[in-house]
Amino acid sequence: MPFHITILDIIDIVLVAIVLFQLYRLIRGTAAFSIFLGIFFIYLFWLVVKALNMELISALLGQVIGVGVIALIIVFQQEVRRFLLVIGNKYITRSRFSFSRLFSLVTNEPGSPREAEEIVKACERLASKKTGALIVIGRKSSLDLFSEGGEILKAQISAELLETIFFKNTPLHDGAVLIEGGLILAARCPLPTTDQVTLPPRFGMRHRAAIGMSEHSDALIVVLSEESGFISVVDTGEIRENITPNDLRNILLMEKVW
Repeated sequence: MPFHITILDIIDIVLVAIVLFQLYRLIRGTAAFSIFLGIFFIYLFWLVVKALNMELISALLGQVIGVGVIALIIVFQQEVRRFLLVIGNKYITRSRFSFSRLFSLVTNEPGSPREAEEIVKACERLASKKTGALIVIGRKSSLDLFSEGGEILKAQISAELLETIFFKNTPLHDGAVLIEGGLILAARCPLPTTDQVTLPPRFGMRHRAAIGMSEHSDALIVVLSEESGFISVVDTGEIRENITPNDLRNILLMEKVW
């Protein structure tokens, strides 16, 4: 019997690959990934015993597989919620739907030198004083959802204002600053923390919140450690530690974040 592949078959394969790729990005490094592997091996074992006509164990596993969808929703409810957030907040931009962002991790258009320089200047001064900071710089997806619970500012970006916000004795220092559209949108904003269980112990709540935010949006996050004074940048769940102010400047100028 001849084997025919139609254009619909190719589209079907591509769509499944996209879904699996996004699912992997969401659960990699988390406890959910181990659970997913366990379920996959159970399903594989069921296929084997079914092929070998082992009726009793095949029937038992078949009952388990039969309610597998409901079980998956219960077990992976946080991941399902995060997946829907990613679709709604990351790939549908403030201005238009962007299908090309499904696999694209960064953009190469230049940013604004003035805003970038103000952020770099503030980070350099804060790092020298070992003052902790968390700065979220929006790209295409809206940050309005994450401004809930914070203080709306909509102020011009300046090094002095960022230093004042993160000064330890100010009421706005605890939480993140959200930057969007060339303005400081809000301060003292709580961020979602990551579920990854393989992170090094040196990563505190700021770093975990930065990674979690990068998993929920396409934003670029700058973290300043209160213990070491190191500057780190987080993008799509990946963290670059202990970068120099000049490295930060280059990263900001290469990103279309304003």
